[in-house]
Amino acid sequence: MFPSDFYWGAATSSYQIEGAYNEDGRGECIWTRFSHTPGKVRDNQHGDVACDHYHRYAEDVAIMRQLAFNAYRFSISWPRVIPTGTGAANEKGLAFYDKLVDSLLESSITPIVTLYHWDLPQALQDQGGWANADMLSWFADYTDLMTRRLGDRVKHWTTLNEPYVVAFVGHYEGRHAPGITDLVTAYRVAHHALISHGRAVPVIRQNVPDADVSIVLDIWPSHPNTDSPEDAAAATRFDGYHNRWFLDPVFKGTYPQDIIDWVGDKLRGVDDLSAIQEAAAPIDSLGINYYTRAMMTHEPTGDFQMRRVLPDETMPYTKMKWEVYPDGLHETLMRLHREYNVPALYIAENGSAWDGDEVQGDIVEDPRRVAYLESHLAAVERAIADGAPVVGYLAWSMMDNFEWGHGYQQRFGIIHVDFETGKRTLKRTALTYRDHILNVTGQML
Repeated sequence: MFPSDFYWGAATSSYQIEGAYNEDGRGECIWTRFSHTPGKVRDNQHGDVACDHYHRYAEDVAIMRQLAFNAYRFSISWPRVIPTGTGAANEKGLAFYDKLVDSLLESSITPIVTLYHWDLPQALQDQGGWANADMLSWFADYTDLMTRRLGDRVKHWTTLNEPYVVAFVGHYEGRHAPGITDLVTAYRVAHHALISHGRAVPVIRQNVPDADVSIVLDIWPSHPNTDSPEDAAAATRFDGYHNRWFLDPVFKGTYPQDIIDWVGDKLRGVDDLSAIQEAAAPIDSLGINYYTRAMMTHEPTGDFQMRRVLPDETMPYTKMKWEVYPDGLHETLMRLHREYNVPALYIAENGSAWDGDEVQGDIVEDPRRVAYLESHLAAVERAIADGAPVVGYLAWSMMDNFEWGHGYQQRFGIIHVDFETGKRTLKRTALTYRDHILNVTGQML
């Protein structure tokens, strides 16, 4: 059974939906620069307009109310509120978030604010970005501004979204902004991001004494592709590289020793590994982004000598080539409960992209997304029954959006967006989700 005070809603991020990239004093962000660099994003698409949420937020909140949401997770665009990342704040940008928060509260929807969801001010990247140790104070000052401005109304604060992606997809693989491909830099970025989280926590608590403070991590349960010892070792390495490198600092104040030993000299860009103890500032909850598992096989080349494989191509896979594996969500929640003793857990993102999202009249029929939603909600309910302290579920995504390097080709939304006109159309998943919420809560629209 889901608890009566469970949070039901959806999630978005600022660059993916807001648009208005150069309006009302907003500064340039790294994704504006990256997406306007030819060849970085599919079809050279960008988020200049995206879903135009900046102008259509009232319509979007009305849809949330229609769908019986009692929570909404969104992120602040740092360059919208501080155009150069430091210094003077932009009143028009702050006013937008005032209006959004007030609109949510008027609709009895709890705002869950993420401070950083990847749209770093370009002016800070020009000074080294997350690889610069000054980021620790830059992020603390930005946190101070936003929690002072919104803290009288916003009580749920998330510091960072997926620092793994910030560090390794943006600075090692180079698939995300700022497009750097250097493992030494990636580990330095991860270190600064985690410590920045730890230093932001007391700032939030000072400004919002009754805050619920969290960080959001993307967790991929890691399984060996075969019974071979080599594949088992590869799965353990992936778990350390992707999951434990971020979980252990937040909950133990240490890095996993097996990955320290494996990486070796690639950590030379980190000034003081022991400083990671600062990342363990006590938090109230942990947000989990879950989409699929990682099936790992040994690969004799590369920095980590491992490769993710598709275990059985006859199984259902999303358009992202991610296996539909709801048992992995249950596994993840139980692991975090048992191994890390997390005080509270919430699903910060969970969803799927498919081909065939076509508007037919006033709806989009999307049976595979419906099945994905239902199977993962069942996995969450099973985890709760098994003792995991899960307090909320936020679907990814509220609406189709700019899906980073994939441009507009991957539609995760439970609401369809026509990117030519901006028109919103409910998908069957949205109605199924609404009916589930109403059934669980016993409320009526």
